[in-house]
Amino acid sequence: MNILVSGSTGLVGSRLTPLLIKGGHRITCLVRSKARENAIYWNPEKKEIEKVRLEGFDCVIHLAGESIGEGRWTTEKKAKIRYSRVRGTEFLCKTLSELSSPPKLIMCASATGYYGNRGTEILSEDSSAGTGFLAGICCDWEKATEEAENIRRVNLRFGMILTPSGGALKKMLLPFSLGLGGVLGSGEQYMSCISLDDVLGAILHILRHDNLSGPVNIVSPDPVTNRCFTKTLGKVLKRPTVFPVPPFALRLMFGEMADELLLSGARVVPVKLNASGYEFKHKTLEEALRDMFSR
Repeated sequence: MNILVSGSTGLVGSRLTPLLIKGGHRITCLVRSKARENAIYWNPEKKEIEKVRLEGFDCVIHLAGESIGEGRWTTEKKAKIRYSRVRGTEFLCKTLSELSSPPKLIMCASATGYYGNRGTEILSEDSSAGTGFLAGICCDWEKATEEAENIRRVNLRFGMILTPSGGALKKMLLPFSLGLGGVLGSGEQYMSCISLDDVLGAILHILRHDNLSGPVNIVSPDPVTNRCFTKTLGKVLKRPTVFPVPPFALRLMFGEMADELLLSGARVVPVKLNASGYEFKHKTLEEALRDMFSR
């Protein structure tokens, strides 16, 4: 297939792009630098894009967006998060819909933050949206893809992506390896995680299955509480996990982000992936962690 990828240098994109090339696909990156070879330039803030070069792609995988987990959520940071995800997606999808030869499929990143803080409720793709900043962003982000009229759209609702090379897990490794890991808050909030290998596998699976559309939960079949996650990571790393972090300390360190990312949870299950026959490489958290750390 002829595939356009945005966010090709990010956590998912940097692994996905070479994997697609290895599979025989032709990959072009959508980038913000005019100097890159074999790439198409765009600047969503200025509404600039090389529109004529977008003709004829089979699929667009849109992963670009301001990082949610880096830096405090100042007013400026929150505006960047919203603009990069919602307005950038809206601009890209509207442009694609206007092509004489538009893609057959667009996969756009979203997140399980769509569901908000939901306690022990089991959440499928049919569950309602939650409340809060992240839930609002995800709702508007997914709605922005509706600009891509008459194109099959898949909203990739990513859970916490596990890889020692980046993201949340990389940040946890130092304190846990020093024996300073512990539960966050009550520890009862659910964490819907997935290994990076299964994120890539799920994307390839969607490419091959035309019946998948709309929101798709990109999570493992085994959501766990923060307490379970903490104990499992400590067990795999063979380190104690006896230093709990109280809510007030998290709020002092991270501000609003603490309540939305660290102290809230959602018990999300991959109903559509399971129903379409996707075979997870890592069905449980412990399987994933042991594979990553060769333990």
